[in-house]
Amino acid sequence: MNRRVDEREWIHYQWNYLLALLGGEGRITSLAYETGAFSRRRKIESPADLLRLILTWAVAERSLLETAALAAETALADVSDVALIGRFSRAEQWLGAILGDLLARHDVPPRFGKQIRLVDATSISCRGSKNTERRVHLSMDLQTGRTTDVDLTDWRSGESLERFTLRPGEIVIADRGYGTRKSLVHAAQAGAYFIVRISWSNLPLELLDGTRLDLIEALRAIPEARAGEVAVQFRSPNGQAIPCRFIAVRKSEPAAERTRQAILAEGRRHGHPKIDMRTLEAAGYVFVLTTLPAEISPESVLQLYRFRWQIEQKFKTLKTVLHLGNPPTRSGELLNVYLTAKLIVALLIEDLVYHAESISPWGYPLATDSLVATDTASA
Repeated sequence: MNRRVDEREWIHYQWNYLLALLGGEGRITSLAYETGAFSRRRKIESPADLLRLILTWAVAERSLLETAALAAETALADVSDVALIGRFSRAEQWLGAILGDLLARHDVPPRFGKQIRLVDATSISCRGSKNTERRVHLSMDLQTGRTTDVDLTDWRSGESLERFTLRPGEIVIADRGYGTRKSLVHAAQAGAYFIVRISWSNLPLELLDGTRLDLIEALRAIPEARAGEVAVQFRSPNGQAIPCRFIAVRKSEPAAERTRQAILAEGRRHGHPKIDMRTLEAAGYVFVLTTLPAEISPESVLQLYRFRWQIEQKFKTLKTVLHLGNPPTRSGELLNVYLTAKLIVALLIEDLVYHAESISPWGYPLATDSLVATDTASA
C-alpha cells in the first residue's frame, strides 16, 4: 500500500518552514495578488491558506471533498468542494510563478568548471486514460542533482532543446528525441556544447568537405570493443554548416539482440511488422553527436553520456514517490495546477536535501528584510 503524505503534519507543524523554503509568506502573497489567484477573502483568509489547501489536494492526494472536510476540521476554511474547484482553477499562473522562483534559485552557474545539464521529458496520462494529456520537460544539473528548468506542455509539444535557455560553455546531454536540426542548432548558437544520441535516419550528416555521410557504412567501420569517431557537420535550416563529431561504439552481441527484439516487438505492437534492416543493424551500436572539442576523447564523451540515466531516475522518483503520472482530473486548468503543485513539492524536497548536505543546522533558508542586520545593541 502506498503511503500518502501526512497533510496534518504540514497544516499543524511544518507549514511555516515550507513557506520559508518558498521565499516567505510575503512573496507568496505578493505573487498571488499579481497573478489574480487571490483578490479578496471569501471563506479563505489568505493566499498562504489557499496554497495549503492546494497542496493538501494535489500532493497529499485527497479528493476535493476530503480537502474541504480537512479544512473545516483544522479551522483553516469553511468552504465546499465546488468552491475549491473555482479557487484552484485560478491558481495556475500563481503556482507557475512560485515554481519559477524556486528554479531561479536552482539554476546558478558553477563557479569552477563546466556545468553539465541533463535534459529529458516524460508523458503524463490521467487516471483511467491511456492517452498522453501533458508532457513535463525538465533539465537538471548533474553536479547538484537539482532541477534547473521545467516546462509543462500539452501532448502536442515535442522534445526540443529550444525549450531551455542554454549558457555558453555548458554541456547538454540528451537522448534521441532532441537529435533534430533545430534543436541542435539552438544549442550550438547559444554557445553550449551538446552530447546527443541520434537516430540513423532523421539527421542528415555530411563529411567536412560537404559530401553525404553514409551513417551505416561509418558504423561498420567502428572497431571491436573500441570507440570510433568521424568529423562531420550538419546544416541548419538556413544552410549554415554546424561542425561536430560523430562518435560510436559497438554493443555486445547480447545487448544488441535485446535492442533488436525490442524494436521488433514495438513494430508489431503498432501494426508495423516490417522493419528497415538498417534500423536493426544500427541497433548494434550506440552513437552520439557532440560539439565537444577533439581533446576530449571519444571514450570520455561516451562516459559523459552514461550520466543521462540520472534524469530518468528523477522522473521515476517523481512518478513513484510523488505520483506525478496519475492525475485524478482532466480539466485543463485544474490539471495544470495539480501537476505544478507536485513539481513545487519536488523542488522543495531537492532544497531540503541541498540544505541538509550543506550543513545548515536549521535546514531551511532564513528570510530577512535587509541584507545586513542592524547592530542595535551598539547604538
